[in-house]
Amino acid sequence: MHTTSRRNFLVLSGISALAAAGCGTASGSGTRNTTTLRYQGSAGQVTPPELAESLGYLGDLELEWVGNTISGPQDIQSAASGQTDFGGAFNGAVVKLASRKAPIKAVVSYYGSDKQAYSGFYVSEKSAIRTPRDLIGKKVGMNTLGAHHEAMLDIYLKKHGLSRSEAKQVERVVVPPVNTEQSLRQRQIDVAVLGGILREKALEAGGIRKLFSDYDLRGPFSAGTYVLTERFIKQNPETVRTFVTGVGKALDWSRSTPHDEVVARLTEIVGKRKRNESADALKYWRSFGVSAPGGRIAERELSVWADWLSERGDIKSGRVSVAGLYTNEFNGNHATKGS
Repeated sequence: MHTTSRRNFLVLSGISALAAAGCGTASGSGTRNTTTLRYQGSAGQVTPPELAESLGYLGDLELEWVGNTISGPQDIQSAASGQTDFGGAFNGAVVKLASRKAPIKAVVSYYGSDKQAYSGFYVSEKSAIRTPRDLIGKKVGMNTLGAHHEAMLDIYLKKHGLSRSEAKQVERVVVPPVNTEQSLRQRQIDVAVLGGILREKALEAGGIRKLFSDYDLRGPFSAGTYVLTERFIKQNPETVRTFVTGVGKALDWSRSTPHDEVVARLTEIVGKRKRNESADALKYWRSFGVSAPGGRIAERELSVWADWLSERGDIKSGRVSVAGLYTNEFNGNHATKGS
């Protein structure tokens, strides 16, 4: 594992999964349950499943880390192709992948926006950018295209009257999250999308101001979900139930536990996993941003992005049945009215 590149490992994992299926080892009876889930993580950060495992909410279910990713679309594509067992992304990316007939299903929310956890679009304090129209001809740095941040930019521009042709003149540039602040300060980009730990760190350093945020646009909302393939769910229903319920409990724990205690737990997790990374940025952690109890999914959290993708021409209207794209069936956490 240590001497194998992440790319090679994922390829080999995919080949192994296909070989196993070809040999008839996978049972469609719904009784076979794996006790290991392969996944991708984030350097210097802790995901809700990792927190759930640390808190003992996954029981004897183990997480097998196969590498890191900064791209939600790539992460769910890896899950859809069998290179990993679950992946997480912006709900619009989930809808888009489903429109290509990928046999995936969203099972639990894992990140969102609230007063403490949000993605902001920042400019330097001396920037002449003050209004949406000032963005025409400017570069906006974000972690990936066709996902959460680009959607928020489109909504912001449309809300303030920019035409589609004018909005296209706002250049969207892919920048790794850890380099986004530096790129803004070095004037390689005009606007930087910063969220979570990286946002807090940049604000502490000063010299930047917020143009707008996703929370400003939409208020509190869950923005991304973990997906698994329908085949995996059918073969491993109890594993899925343990995973989904455990992640939901971890999200609830993070909201109800004193902030310092949560940060201490996250820091401990990073220290124990020994991935040659720093936990220093975790002192800026504020929230996962998921307000729904147990991370339960609401249909509107997917349908709004299906509409956005249709307006962009990325998918045909009615191409995806949003109601069939997600399920709360495996979430053992308390359901509230309408969830």
